[in-house]
Amino acid sequence: MPHFYAAARVEGNRAPRECDCLAHRFGNARDGGERVRRYPSDLTDAQWAAVRDLLPTPAWMDGRGGRPEGYCHRQILDAVRYVVDNGVKWAALPADYPPFKRVHAFFTRWRDTGLLAEFHDRLRGAVREAEGRNAEPTAAVIDSQSVKAAANVRSSSRGYDGGKKINGRKRHLVVDTIGLVLAVLVTPADAGDRATAAGMLPALMTTCRRLRRLWGDSGYTGGLATWAKERFGLAVEIVKRTDDLSGFRVVPRRWVVERTFAWLMRSRRLARDHETRPDSAEAMILWSMTMVMSRRLARRRAARLTPPTPIPTPGWAQARATAAAA
Repeated sequence: MPHFYAAARVEGNRAPRECDCLAHRFGNARDGGERVRRYPSDLTDAQWAAVRDLLPTPAWMDGRGGRPEGYCHRQILDAVRYVVDNGVKWAALPADYPPFKRVHAFFTRWRDTGLLAEFHDRLRGAVREAEGRNAEPTAAVIDSQSVKAAANVRSSSRGYDGGKKINGRKRHLVVDTIGLVLAVLVTPADAGDRATAAGMLPALMTTCRRLRRLWGDSGYTGGLATWAKERFGLAVEIVKRTDDLSGFRVVPRRWVVERTFAWLMRSRRLARDHETRPDSAEAMILWSMTMVMSRRLARRRAARLTPPTPIPTPGWAQARATAAAA
């Protein structure tokens, strides 16, 4: 079946003649052809400049084995972002991307070796520092979201959430005060929030040593607060909803994590859980957040590099006209 692609190049989002990724500079990617970027999920030049130096160093460059990549890093990232953003099958990748088997192999390798988590954490630290914050947060918000599971999800990794009436999986997120993900865990939908949070805290406190306060909803009441205080010195505060008010009300602190869930639902791959393995579902969440953070980081860099617009003052127009005439 023939494939049809856009004939015109997309202005402002076109790949340079010679990519500056490590695979092009030191690997074998220069043997491949150039690719015109035409999809909204592709990295813009500003986003690529923001994330290029945050990518993990390949093992072959550190003398840890392996062979140089044969595909451009930027093209591989664009392909993964296309799957996450559009929700297509791996085999349905457009033909102008690298072969889908190589893209999926890249996805699984980064998932299993922790390179994705490393890249995600570096991006989060860069975004926090760009907003004038410390790279490691001191406060966080925890919540969960139940989503329906596709037919390929095994019964051993899915469950039924009686409260939400959903048969599928549950996404447990810990985010900082600006909504960036600190920890993610995907469980069957019938998993309890309190028990899951207790299992997430040890790893979370290892990566976020400055964390001192955690907000959550009424699902985290009980002995969790006492246990977290005694073991980690972490104060768990329950933010309850006010039941005597009608209509929609923004709940303090809890709205931050709810906004993060809204960000994730913009990625069509996350509208329903299609992943056979729970760790693949967690990886999809991290990839979606890297898209959010790369856009935010690119905007911050652009705002910092753009000179401020002068504020008109009395006589400003006359002084400008005089300078132009001179």
